[in-house]
Amino acid sequence: MNDKPTPKSSNPQPNNVLRSPIRPQHPETASVEQKPLADPTITPNSRKEPVNGSPDSVLALDTLRKKMEDVAGEFAAGKINRTQFNAIYGRYDEQRMIIERIVERNPGSDAWKQVLRSGGQTAFLRDHFVARCLYFMVYRLNWATPLMMGGPRQPDMDDIEPVLATLFNKDQRPHTGLARKALGNGHWLVLAVGENALTIALYNLEPAKMQLSRVRDLHNDFERANRMTLLRGTRTLEKMVFPQRALVEET
Repeated sequence: MNDKPTPKSSNPQPNNVLRSPIRPQHPETASVEQKPLADPTITPNSRKEPVNGSPDSVLALDTLRKKMEDVAGEFAAGKINRTQFNAIYGRYDEQRMIIERIVERNPGSDAWKQVLRSGGQTAFLRDHFVARCLYFMVYRLNWATPLMMGGPRQPDMDDIEPVLATLFNKDQRPHTGLARKALGNGHWLVLAVGENALTIALYNLEPAKMQLSRVRDLHNDFERANRMTLLRGTRTLEKMVFPQRALVEET
């Protein structure tokens, strides 16, 4: 855990740093082929059950459909990000289409069971495409030096400086709030602003809604726990606690 900031970059950056988010790219560590999803003109209830399909095959298709609905619900609840949704949902839909084709061509065959025996892939996709925090930085508002920073990656001040310039401008800074900014390399900055401080966290992918809420909650707890110290302008770290450490300690 580092307590000293990275030297600033003098490269000028544009001011419109809080742009609308764009779809994230896949992680740099792996390349997973994105399978095309089912025909969008076919609604869930319009698919026909396989003709003369065995009860087991019909049950398997119903189970896959339920899993697809569950994944959609997880995304709606903010539990997974878009990349996780596309990978997991696409996996289930691919299995469903293959089973339907097998049973349609040969209703008496048990070959469709092989499609379901490659267990563990969904769990792998869920874990592989979860957004992970690469670093965090905590600033007292209008102070150029961070109070605390940490994580497996060193912050790139060329990304941070324009954010600070915008948020430290009293005319542009919201009283409190949460924002995210998509970077050109597929990474995302998450910004939590409070009355006295700012937390910046970099993620390798677009974070899920619940992850965004977590950054906000950790920052709010930071301000609550250190309120008097922040108001006095104290720089002594020994007198402060940093809940934001949890963002990188689990990664």
